[in-house]
Amino acid sequence: MGREKPQQPSSASAAAAASFTVEQLVAVNPYNPDILPDLENFVNEQAASKTYNLDANLCLLRLYQFEPDRMSTQIVARILVKALMAMPAPDFSLCLFLIPERVQMEDQFKTLIVLSHYLETARFRQFWDEAAKSRHLLEVVPGFEQAIQAYAIHVLSLTYQTVPRSVLAEAINKEGLSLDKFLEHHAANSGWVVEKGNGKGQLITLPSNEFNHPELKKSAADGIPFEHITRIFPILG
Repeated sequence: MGREKPQQPSSASAAAAASFTVEQLVAVNPYNPDILPDLENFVNEQAASKTYNLDANLCLLRLYQFEPDRMSTQIVARILVKALMAMPAPDFSLCLFLIPERVQMEDQFKTLIVLSHYLETARFRQFWDEAAKSRHLLEVVPGFEQAIQAYAIHVLSLTYQTVPRSVLAEAINKEGLSLDKFLEHHAANSGWVVEKGNGKGQLITLPSNEFNHPELKKSAADGIPFEHITRIFPILG
């Protein structure tokens, strides 16, 4: 193609410009194998700049189906790691569906599938133990640990009004001073209420939501403004 390859983004604006260009390519040439190098470069840019574009990654995986000899397993692995970081969105399953079974049988992909299963079933201790054995696969994508910790907190918030320190520590793989600093940060910025002391029995109260406080779901439904309802009627009609 007559287009210059995008350079590694040096700023958020550069990453946004690269994203816009790739989105144009995907929209105009979704089945053109000539855009394979651009999409592969874009996967690496997503990893380096902590950005994410599921549509571009799915397009690349579809192109690999038509051009199996050009498949880069390293790129595919990075796509799956980024998809894990997007949980609870179902991105990992969407990507895996486009990856041939023979490729899924490679050790690195079997590991990622196991990690996905642990996350989906909230078995965080098993997840972190397995992840520790696969750092070479995961650490090439900056922000992985923080993304999974955010997902773990999301899962806990669906279940707990107050969560024991030991349960939180296992879910986010932090303990001691590191956990103390983590709790201080969320107490200051996320509305957490942390019981004084730092023993294993310490309780952390999480912000209320319609899942850990079901009564909020009813009050939210009752509180839909009438003008919103009247806007829906023409759509339904």
